[in-house]
Amino acid sequence: MKEQSENTHQAPAPDPALRRLDRLVGTWRLNGRPLGATRDSISGTSTYRWLPGGFFLQQKMSMDYDGTQIESYELIGYDSSTKAFASHVYSNMAPDPWPYRWDIQGDDWSISIEHGPMNARFEGRFDGDTFKGGWRPNPGADEQMNAPYDIEGTRVS
Repeated sequence: MKEQSENTHQAPAPDPALRRLDRLVGTWRLNGRPLGATRDSISGTSTYRWLPGGFFLQQKMSMDYDGTQIESYELIGYDSSTKAFASHVYSNMAPDPWPYRWDIQGDDWSISIEHGPMNARFEGRFDGDTFKGGWRPNPGADEQMNAPYDIEGTRVS
């Protein structure tokens, strides 16, 4: 039997704050509409899963936004020095990854972006296996680039 060395490297553990993202794990059906519209014209799915090790949550999203197909991958992590969730989104809509900030406190969920012309915030609320929320441009942001819309999600698996 081999003895363990005193210098055995102990792998770091994920920050416990990451557990706040657990409620996202699974696949969600998305439906929504631009602000002021009378019918839903946004639909899609979003699937969240933990990467091995539990340090990053991956989101794969496929959405039809009023006739425009959006495909993206996002990795969400936690910076314990700033006590903030940060992510990067890689999509068919931009040649560079877009940085987002996340937070989940209880049933309240927020996401924000300030990157080039993108300057908006999502505010949502969970109710069991559903959520409702909306994206809104930040004050002074271009509403053409940051079109306001409401979205609902229902966990399907």
